[in-house]
Amino acid sequence: MNVSALASAASANVATVQAQASLLVLKKAMDLQQANAAQLLKALPPASGPTPGATVGGTIDTFV
Repeated sequence: MNVSALASAASANVATVQAQASLLVLKKAMDLQQANAAQLLKALPPASGPTPGATVGGTIDTFV
């Protein structure tokens, strides 16, 4: 093997390791975003429907 072949193989290995590291960082970031979103959704107050018998906001005026 000559020096240029070794250098080429080494740079290919470096590129592979960098790609794997990049994917691991991306996966970790996505997991963190998912955890943060779940925490935010858990912090929301429960949704409540309209109050029975309420007169304000019960109709929508579609005619201008």
